[in-house]
Amino acid sequence: MIFRAAITAVALIATSFPASAETGKATGALLRGLDKVSGTPIDFSMKVGDTVELGRLRVTLGECRYPTDNPTGDAYAWLVIRDGNDDQTTFEGWMIASSPALNALDHQRYDVWVLRCTTD
Repeated sequence: MIFRAAITAVALIATSFPASAETGKATGALLRGLDKVSGTPIDFSMKVGDTVELGRLRVTLGECRYPTDNPTGDAYAWLVIRDGNDDQTTFEGWMIASSPALNALDHQRYDVWVLRCTTD
């Protein structure tokens, strides 16, 4: 009985989302960084392919996409974040603006998350 209820719940959730949402590619992104030690937030704009230094981190933006029907909405960006001390990749993947904790940077001093894509 529980298995049947779980299958029904999954089917209802799966059919409530559109099959494919149209997305647009942006030329850049607005990100926010937080130094956890000083408590200082820093907003910075990036173009696709650029690398920005945030303390000892090097943040590279590979791509930024957004829903075409809501450009200021649920943006997601492909980021590569390296620690400058040992040149280790500490994060590589998609980061989602509306759910930054879903796929987050795990660093002892810094937090980085996507705010939105930019098209200018």
